[in-house]
Amino acid sequence: MDQPDLEFNPPAFQAIVLMADAVQVSDGKLFILGGGLGVIGPRPQNIAVAVRIAVPWDQANVKHQWKLDLIDEDGQPVAINGKSIAIAGQFEAGRPAGVAPGTALWVPLGLNFGAIPLPGGKRYTWQLSINDATAETWNATFAVRKA
Repeated sequence: MDQPDLEFNPPAFQAIVLMADAVQVSDGKLFILGGGLGVIGPRPQNIAVAVRIAVPWDQANVKHQWKLDLIDEDGQPVAINGKSIAIAGQFEAGRPAGVAPGTALWVPLGLNFGAIPLPGGKRYTWQLSINDATAETWNATFAVRKA
């Protein structure tokens, strides 16, 4: 019996996505308040997302696009008043002097959304994409309590 050709291609980028009460970026570091938030509500409360992207050495000094979407438990975009909850931007990681070739270059993002009125009794996920690609682990899932 023939074995399928399995080719392991790890994603070029790595990322950590963490939900919190508040996030700040300063001097290339993330300052996270209430990190690891997994259950909120039932009343709307401030929501923030901390993201740490590892940029491969060969992708330094190149502009990259990122996007963070809020999706529901069915994988559909969450919308408030007909507008999807998403934020996008771009980043470019430079190679600092004195860093050994091959070192991953970290890019921190601190995204504060304020209070988002979400229906209770459901799960939601913040899903990160980089250059229109995503990975199974580039997300943070949370639940909203029923009122």
